[in-house]
Amino acid sequence: MNITIIGASAGIGLETVKRGLNRKHSITTLSRSEIKIEENKSLTMIIGDATNKADLLKSIQNAEAILVTLGTSKNMKATTLFSDFAKLMVEIQSENKIEVPFIFVTGFGAGESKNYVPWLVKMFLKYMLKDVYADKTKMEEIITESNLHWTVVRPGRLLDKELTEKYRVENKLFKGINIGGINRADVADFLIKQAENQTELKRYIGISEK
Repeated sequence: MNITIIGASAGIGLETVKRGLNRKHSITTLSRSEIKIEENKSLTMIIGDATNKADLLKSIQNAEAILVTLGTSKNMKATTLFSDFAKLMVEIQSENKIEVPFIFVTGFGAGESKNYVPWLVKMFLKYMLKDVYADKTKMEEIITESNLHWTVVRPGRLLDKELTEKYRVENKLFKGINIGGINRADVADFLIKQAENQTELKRYIGISEK
């Protein structure tokens, strides 16, 4: 299938590109910088800005699923990247009636999930990532109030380990949920499989190692 990945040059995005190609999909990416990956006839790279309407429209042409893995790298400063993108995506969807799966990655600690993180993580989010997570929460609010066929994926602490395909998926918040570390490659695996078959439509997903 044709899958578009927004924010694909590093981290979860890059792992999702690799996983999608491995599962024999045609992948189109939109990122500000070139993706460092072996050339593949099933990969189309678009260099552009996810908050630029023309760039975004170009990237989602013919998409059968849209995966959003935007990030700010190690930048912890206040940002409107996530909410600006969400507003633009909702505008485009309303104009074009796009009826495909939209899978958004935020982080465990965004939205209501902030009340279910361990104390140490709560302090880190409060004092180090407060502004970034505030904007991720805004993105969640914008997309979940829209007509998009959305799923929000909230991974725990991201790890650089090999793909296992063995991870825990929680679609409800509860006391003791314990969303801990998760391999970026395993998050990518979940994203691609949701693109193939969106079983968690209009749900917030916590994802962690077993």
